Amino acid sequence: MKCLIAALAATVSVTLVASPQAPPPAANLAQAIQAHYAAVRDFTADFTHAYKGGLLPQTTVEYGKVRIKKPGRMRWTYTRPEFKEIVADGRLLYTYIKADRVCYVSDLPTGDQAPTALQFLTGKGDLVRDFTAALAPNQSASEWRLQLTPITRQADYVRLTIGVDPKSLRMITLESIDADEGKSAFTFANLRENVSVPDKEFLFAPPKGVDVIR
Repeated sequence: MKCLIAALAATVSVTLVASPQAPPPAANLAQAIQAHYAAVRDFTADFTHAYKGGLLPQTTVEYGKVRIKKPGRMRWTYTRPEFKEIVADGRLLYTYIKADRVCYVSDLPTGDQAPTALQFLTGKGDLVRDFTAALAPNQSASEWRLQLTPITRQADYVRLTIGVDPKSLRMITLESIDADEGKSAFTFANLRENVSVPDKEFLFAPPKGVDVIR
């Protein structure tokens, strides 16, 4: 099965990269991105996270590093302007906010309870199966952008847009729009795939002295 996925990813990638100036049809691009990420076991990246609420004029910008490992493990470490971490160890989800001295702990959403965006990043979702795809209006030779509307209604967003490098299909941007037109946009740099991130990177214990809220 793994060999089949890898072969599919390679075949689709070669077909798409032949003409990098314009993206292929949306269905083909969704299939290509899904095939690529099906072969990605883990990845690390620096990120910039910009958020603008639908009713708020200002944009909040944060910076940090992310590590993802299938299945179901991730660590988002925000380093600026304030330190916080969001860690999933495959079973529990921790949200630690240093300035507030608080750590929220919950079960990691599974099955239908898990957002499809989270499922895709952690290896449990499928872009072709779970979304209706369309090409985003703003395309460029350096970034192909795929607009994704979830087939099943999601509580935290109504639409996603994934931007990928036309040659490698590595993710450049991941944006979501919520029901109030709030926009959350991640931009990734120095993204490295299949680097064998150790399991210990996803272990987390709330620091001493913080309030743990379950």
